[in-house]
Amino acid sequence: MDKDRKKLLEINQLQKYFKVDRKSVLKAVDGITFDIYQGETFGLVGESGCGKSTVGRTIMRFYETSGGEVKFHSENVHAKKSKKELKKFHRSMQMIFQDPYASLNPRMTIKDIIAEGLDIHGLAKNKSERLARVNELLETVGLNSEHGNRYPHEFSGGQRQRIGIARALAVDPEFIVADEPISALDVSIQAQVVNLLKKLQDERGLTYLFIAHDLSMVKHISDRVGVMYLGRMAEIAPSDELYEKPLHPYTQALLSAIPIVDPKVERTRERILIEGDIPSPIDPPSGCRFRTRCPLAMEVCSDIEPKFQEYKKNHWVACHLYDEDYKE
Repeated sequence: MDKDRKKLLEINQLQKYFKVDRKSVLKAVDGITFDIYQGETFGLVGESGCGKSTVGRTIMRFYETSGGEVKFHSENVHAKKSKKELKKFHRSMQMIFQDPYASLNPRMTIKDIIAEGLDIHGLAKNKSERLARVNELLETVGLNSEHGNRYPHEFSGGQRQRIGIARALAVDPEFIVADEPISALDVSIQAQVVNLLKKLQDERGLTYLFIAHDLSMVKHISDRVGVMYLGRMAEIAPSDELYEKPLHPYTQALLSAIPIVDPKVERTRERILIEGDIPSPIDPPSGCRFRTRCPLAMEVCSDIEPKFQEYKKNHWVACHLYDEDYKE
């Protein structure tokens, strides 16, 4: 990533723990560090339960941190206490949710759902300005003004997600957390929503954290991709480089599972199988958390946690295979 580009978001040693009972603590996010630059899309991928959605929700302050910090424009997000500060912050950051069915209030009309942010932040002087802004937002996401008087149940999943996007755009945010925004949609609709997000980014200079488990779709929208495993970051690299030359055995296994269109290549390439289930974040393995499922695990992997380090320019990895001290 170009050093001249401005860091919009800095996540430093972020932790989010949940108390399960008196003795047990679930370490959903356990000390991850990465930056997001202005105008880029940072893709965050990993298996279900790896903590990626918790990262998005902690950045948004839906959850308070258990440790570490989140900086937005160099200001600590979780240090903001006054209502005025929080209101300004929540206008700058918005979220698009995974489930377009559950995230829209079934008792509200579409125009009231979209206008909710306008009302909270006082962005419309009167009813006619409010309606004009809602109609403009509906058209921006590929719907029309007639849809404003309907209710969520009258729309398809793809249309509801467009409504969710319009709601997020209403307050003119700088940064949007898209939390698996296409996983609940039909495959035929997924590309439409991703293309809409890319178009809006170009038009409005938006910055995205795009959370997903579908690596093939993440490649099309992301400038850089971070791969999470069991609460930790395994690898971060520019999108093209990660897909062409993945370093971490976990990333290699995830990418090997993506089907290739060319049948000749698909037949001859090697599929890397990850055996076993993901361990519990309540009691993660010692050392490297991936070692219990890693085909390349060494003795050191069970004793010492690998450092997350820059192996080559802009390509970070946490694996003893790339650490000079432990290479065999």
